Amino acid sequence: MSDVKADQRAAALARRDALSEHYRAEASSNAAALAEPLLARLAPSVVSGYWPIRSEADPRPLLAAARLVGAAIALPFLADAITMRFRQFEHDARLVPAGFGTYGPPETAAEVVPDLLIVPLAAFDRALNRIGYGKGHFDRAIARLIEAGRRPVLLGLAFAVQEVEKIAAEPHDIPLDFLVTERELMAAPPHA
Repeated sequence: MSDVKADQRAAALARRDALSEHYRAEASSNAAALAEPLLARLAPSVVSGYWPIRSEADPRPLLAAARLVGAAIALPFLADAITMRFRQFEHDARLVPAGFGTYGPPETAAEVVPDLLIVPLAAFDRALNRIGYGKGHFDRAIARLIEAGRRPVLLGLAFAVQEVEKIAAEPHDIPLDFLVTERELMAAPPHA
């Protein structure tokens, strides 16, 4: 990874960390409200989110909205040090450590394949490129799903302060299809 990406990640995370807990909660609810029409239009069968850590945008309001349109909900877990997979999450299920400091459904939960994947991120640009946390878990999981012919719709969830002017996308980077913040829902530009 380039020094520029590392600097963009650090700066965007610092801006995110500076947001108050109250603002982050309200902004996460606003983002969910902005994404609800997209959920209704796509009518996904399985939506995977993530359990929020640190100062991340909270996907739980968005997952609740997905459940209301009939989607099954999933959360990721690390099957090993590099392989991320997804398990079905019932709203009242007990959560267990799932790797990378987050939580997910226990081993008894069914493994599923999401058709809409809510992706956390450190930074994004208007072309809907993203910078993750540097471990590549989501990138590898998405690539594996694509190779299996199961490409999910990718919806980034972030706060507006995480936007950067331009991310130098690398060959393995897969742009998001949509990105939602507390201010707007963005769609990827059409491919030429």
